[in-house]
Amino acid sequence: MTRAWTADLGDGTYRNPVLNADWPDPDVIRVGDDYYLTASSFGRAPGLPVLHSRDLVNWRIVGHALDRLLPAAAFAVPRHDRGVWAPSIRHHHGRFWIFWGDPDTGVFQVNAEDVRGPWTRPHLLKAGRGLIDPCPLWDADGSAYLVHAWARSRAGVNNRLTGHRMSSDGTELLDEGRVIIDADALPGWFTLEGPKAYRRDGWFWILAPAGGVETGWQGAFRSRDFFGPYEERVVLEQGATAVNGPHQGAWVDTPSGEDWFLHFQARGAYGRVVHLQPMRWAADGWPVMGADGQPVAVHAKPKGEEQPVEAPATDDDFPGGRFGRQWSWAANPRPRRTTAHSGDGLRLACSRTADVDDLRTVAGVLVQRLPAEVCTVTVDLALRSETPGARAGLAVIGDAYSWIGLERGADGIRLVHRFAESTAPAERDAEYARPVPAGRARLRIEIAPGARCRFSADTGEGPQASGPVFTASPWRWLGAQIGLFATAPPGRSPAGTAAFGTFRITS
Repeated sequence: MTRAWTADLGDGTYRNPVLNADWPDPDVIRVGDDYYLTASSFGRAPGLPVLHSRDLVNWRIVGHALDRLLPAAAFAVPRHDRGVWAPSIRHHHGRFWIFWGDPDTGVFQVNAEDVRGPWTRPHLLKAGRGLIDPCPLWDADGSAYLVHAWARSRAGVNNRLTGHRMSSDGTELLDEGRVIIDADALPGWFTLEGPKAYRRDGWFWILAPAGGVETGWQGAFRSRDFFGPYEERVVLEQGATAVNGPHQGAWVDTPSGEDWFLHFQARGAYGRVVHLQPMRWAADGWPVMGADGQPVAVHAKPKGEEQPVEAPATDDDFPGGRFGRQWSWAANPRPRRTTAHSGDGLRLACSRTADVDDLRTVAGVLVQRLPAEVCTVTVDLALRSETPGARAGLAVIGDAYSWIGLERGADGIRLVHRFAESTAPAERDAEYARPVPAGRARLRIEIAPGARCRFSADTGEGPQASGPVFTASPWRWLGAQIGLFATAPPGRSPAGTAAFGTFRITS
């Protein structure tokens, strides 16, 4: 297998990012010898991905904690600025807990005995607009707390953290809450968010970033009382490195007694990639991250048994018609979008939609992350539809998008390549269509630095480049997504299927 990116260098060291894809707002815990990570999923479903590692460097996707988003009607169509924002994962009293903020609804939690599920139905812990980035804390004396941030876009305020007492079962807040850190009172601090709460050596610790995702820094706050007052310090910033805005993550210790910090770096169309920083505690009791407060590019791996080199899955043969955990729908799933069968390959129904000319509004797009700065994406496609206007293809989707695929026209099936600009409500042709009588093609996207995408297709006469280079862009809070889709104009009768097979992403 040729992976697009691996962090493990095979010589006892690793390179950053350890997750070179869009895993925004990561949070990590250790349970025994195992590490678990979750990240924001916004409006995609399933949401709340869960990753597993034994060394903080090599990761695999093991499941999702959220099958579909609530309220279901609000996420029947893509909502990439809503849904799951900045979750926190914890292990308490024999159960895994994930808390997150939906900026339009409030703070939710789910929990499970096994991290692979089943997870409980989402419980709304605190209703309200603008409530984001919640994190629970269970203290050794039996007390439980919750801290969260605020989204100015919904609440009209930000740059402050609110704390609550919470019931030990995580189902109820026991007070009205109060501001425990007001960063408006801290010279130079703005957009304080993403708090993660911990206890160490008699101190309450809140690790929280500020300054904005692309240009900010990582802060640490400590107090003898959960409700403050807190002292603050900047503990990780870009400095002389190329890692802009080291931002929002998690402190985790190892069985051997080491300390590490995982955080994200915002990289435009590639999303928020995850870095791993060594961490130590200075003589004055404050954490020191990276190389004296600046991110490292290469470092010795955490101590422990050597683990197989691994990265989250990207490839898929779609066995039995099922897709792997690396995929999500652009919105809540609907019945009968895919068909199970005894062989390999994804059979995707050509969904009837009025928005056939704008993939950004289509719920039935199956998406996954760009897994590296440089990679090549290929997939086989056969269009099995007699419905004029039915189409299927391989896309790179962001605020702007481009796709290459097959379309049923009045005179048969043809290869098409189309794109839509970020401000355009509909797509345009990138190149003139050409007939494909067999209705089959191998589609290809070559992604170069700067998220520059070159499209091509092989319809039986060898690969042929199509259209100009397309530069991918983020999709609201998401990085650009690789997408598979099948659509058809509005109508009542079934519009056929598209068969996808042998999906690969290579370096």
